[in-house]
Amino acid sequence: MVNAPVRVRFCPSPTGNPHVGLVRTALFNWAFARHHGGTLVFRIEDTDAARDSEDSYNQLLESMRWLGFDWDEGPEVGGPHAPYRQSQRMDIYKDVADKLLAGGYAYHCYCTTEELDARRDAARAAGKPSGYDGHCRELSAEQVAAYEAEGRTSIVRFRMPDEALTFTDLVRGELTFQPENVPDYGIVRANGAPLYTLVNPVDDALMEITHVLRGEDLLSSTPRQLALYKALIELGIAKETPAFGHLPYVMGEGNKKLSKRDPQASLNLYRERGFLPEGLLNYLSLLGWSIAEDRDIFSIEEMVAAFDIKDVNANPARFDLKKCEHVNAEHIRKMDVKAFTEACGPWLKAPFAPWAPEAFDADQFASIAPHAQTRVTVLSDITANVDFLFLDEPATDEASWNKAMKEGSDALLATARAKLIAAEWNADALKNAILAAGEEHGLKLGKAQAPVRVAVTGRTIGLPLFESLEILGRERTIARIDAALAKLAA
Repeated sequence: MVNAPVRVRFCPSPTGNPHVGLVRTALFNWAFARHHGGTLVFRIEDTDAARDSEDSYNQLLESMRWLGFDWDEGPEVGGPHAPYRQSQRMDIYKDVADKLLAGGYAYHCYCTTEELDARRDAARAAGKPSGYDGHCRELSAEQVAAYEAEGRTSIVRFRMPDEALTFTDLVRGELTFQPENVPDYGIVRANGAPLYTLVNPVDDALMEITHVLRGEDLLSSTPRQLALYKALIELGIAKETPAFGHLPYVMGEGNKKLSKRDPQASLNLYRERGFLPEGLLNYLSLLGWSIAEDRDIFSIEEMVAAFDIKDVNANPARFDLKKCEHVNAEHIRKMDVKAFTEACGPWLKAPFAPWAPEAFDADQFASIAPHAQTRVTVLSDITANVDFLFLDEPATDEASWNKAMKEGSDALLATARAKLIAAEWNADALKNAILAAGEEHGLKLGKAQAPVRVAVTGRTIGLPLFESLEILGRERTIARIDAALAKLAA
């Protein structure tokens, strides 16, 4: 049972193209907030000046809008906890770090990288944990003065408690971390820049986040944040510790976590191929959650109504591109034909369309669209499916030609030509004409229509042939069969 009001956050870093694993995290947070009538805070974690970029920031916002996610607080919306970009909150982090130091929750660490490495190597050789050993925890004033006289700089480390930390993960149940596995950790660099380990929980505290739903890769940092929250509560900075739920890994090929380097990881790839936001989100929701054991296709509204974090599976979820395409195709089938026709628009003109702009006929496309809608997997498929209508000549490749044009194809095409000329120009009559042509040559309809399809459309597989011929028209159909006959004769 979740107590209202729910406040969750989605806090990506603006580095590179958005990743589908990131989208899955955004989806689960958004669905959780909407299911409980809560608040989604969209926060940008852009403190890494070397990696963050304004272009990536703009891509993030535009991607969220394309996916249909709305947020209650954040960029372009504002809210009571603004600003929502960490790069604009540096004074806040400095103030909190100073209070942690003053309260004894943190301390200055003067250890050099070489000293840390040497002590870690020695710990490993002795079979002991190799994390920070607390060397600077209790420095005297004289020791501090001596280090500073040497010209050493210091980072700020948070002082972890010397006791086990236990919490109940919303996905994984009760988890316990022993103190030797969670040593004191850095929260401020030597140059004064705050680290993720400080800024993320401080923002969650100040923005009163009640539930943190994030990737499994961040699970190991949770005990650190629990200890920091306790300190923030004691300092009067935080009101309470949020509940944590760690979402399962999204796996790629070879049992490896799907990374930004994997081709199928980039959200931009799916946009460029013409996935519907609804189809992509439906599939991503299946990576760790299901609406029912025997149901894979559902709307985003149905997901929101059914979403419960306790139903998320802790086991890694494998990204299957073929299934993703199947789910998307099902959503395309469900579209209103008019909406489908409009959605295909970008792929019917440059740079995707191989035909001249003036060759496109909107009425012809409107006629073929209902037939195409039952065939395409992604919207970009539409271009190759309808190009025969708008090109002067069909885009025939040699493999398709050789597959369809067997011995005797010239005679069959000549017979089909004569019967098509004599037929009424509608799909049923055209089917009967080619059926009759096939019978004269001892061929069933499937074999008889193959050379006609390649002659007219250029492809062995495509939209329903007879409806395609009807829309293409008598004159253009006969002209293409004549061109095929001439090629066979040559």
